[in-house]
Amino acid sequence: MKRRSIRGIGIAVGLVALVGCSGGDDDGAASQTSGTQDSFVDDDTSGSSSAPGSDDEGTRGTTGEDTDPSADEGTTTGDEEDEAAAVCERWLSDRADMSEGEWSGNVAACDPGDISADGRANALRVMNLYRWLANLPPVETSAERNARAQACALLMHANGQLSHNPPAQWTCYSADGSQGAGNSNISPTPGVTAVDLYMADPGNPDTLGHRRWILSNSIGPTGLGSTSGYSCMWTLGGSGNAGAAWTAYPPPGVVPYEAMTASWSSVDANGWSLQSDTIPLAGAQVEVTRDGETLPMAVHHLIGGYGSAHAISMTPQGWQTTPGSTYHVSVTGLAEPIEYDVHIVSCSS
Repeated sequence: MKRRSIRGIGIAVGLVALVGCSGGDDDGAASQTSGTQDSFVDDDTSGSSSAPGSDDEGTRGTTGEDTDPSADEGTTTGDEEDEAAAVCERWLSDRADMSEGEWSGNVAACDPGDISADGRANALRVMNLYRWLANLPPVETSAERNARAQACALLMHANGQLSHNPPAQWTCYSADGSQGAGNSNISPTPGVTAVDLYMADPGNPDTLGHRRWILSNSIGPTGLGSTSGYSCMWTLGGSGNAGAAWTAYPPPGVVPYEAMTASWSSVDANGWSLQSDTIPLAGAQVEVTRDGETLPMAVHHLIGGYGSAHAISMTPQGWQTTPGSTYHVSVTGLAEPIEYDVHIVSCSS
């Protein structure tokens, strides 16, 4: 069984409409963008800042080797226990402060203001926590993209709705806000809460675009803007070059159960995902087993251009992930099969 393991410690409402670019608004979730990326936010970068709270470069190491070829699914080795402890330590540490910060803007004056530094830092740290779990490098923000994402957040807040293509007649319309809206994941929640919502991605069954943008190879630098009730995360036009052949969520290795249930809608309810820029997944066939038992999954081929060229969702049918269980995922029908194990652990303190 091939799996990924950590080499060290380092260093997610009611019904929402998540929106992304060029795909229009999606019902029941945040809004995302297609074409180059999914958007809940806009993307423009200069004057970067890194994610606070991270003490490694942000990726979990990949061994590419079996940790214990003789071990059966569901058994726990000493290495897995160490990995679980390390993952939970990172998960709890990076989410110790989930405060949204203070917004200094004003709708009546059409002043976008800014979100206080702690709010933006917390959102970036949680975003990079999910990337770290998926073995992807962290992203930074830029001052320019932050400003446009902030103007986007004001625009959504002032009009009480989400749009990647806001009309010029909208209250507090601005060129920066419009550009931010067209390049971002956008959410009817403040910025920190929005990250968990994007990763669950309810209401976007044909794209899971918000999640795919956060886990994309190309994202970065990002821009993060937030009011007291709306937020934008710049995702398009990135210069990132993570180079992952494929990225799964939940990812290989130890995964906190809390990462599956961090938002009001669970990852199980909206589908696990597998995305790639280079591997066509049109013929993908998926088998998921737990303790040797095959678990039914509904496989759906997702629209390209939302954070990755190719992607599928895999939605549990009649079952849910449980802490202490290991799930073996086998994806065939490809030029080279993909296999990995997901070990779900509880990190609740």
